[in-house]
Amino acid sequence: MAYLIQLKTFKDERGRLTPIDRVLPFDIKRLYYINDITDAANRGGHLHYETIEALFCVHGSFTVVINNGKTREEFFLSDPAECLIVEPLDWHMMYNFSPGAILMGVSSTHYDHSDYEHAEPQIAR
Repeated sequence: MAYLIQLKTFKDERGRLTPIDRVLPFDIKRLYYINDITDAANRGGHLHYETIEALFCVHGSFTVVINNGKTREEFFLSDPAECLIVEPLDWHMMYNFSPGAILMGVSSTHYDHSDYEHAEPQIAR
């Protein structure tokens, strides 16, 4: 199931520096960002069979819903010094983006269309 990591941030009179090396549970193979998100737009809406992702809110805020077929949980991201680790089989969708929000994602694999499943898992009752 997805979980949050608090990143170490160094702050002085010049600003904040938040390094991302040696904190993720995988080697980075892909980096992407999403911006200029239209009102009420959803992003994601899929799971990966093999890929692990780390999601960062570089600017603004957004909500991530995670569904692993057993649990459905929401995470609100607004701090650039924390990241959400999305594990394989965690269906995820990002929504409720604030104006000007920027989502940065890093992945453990390169893009591969066959690694995606778009159907949201049903939670057994």
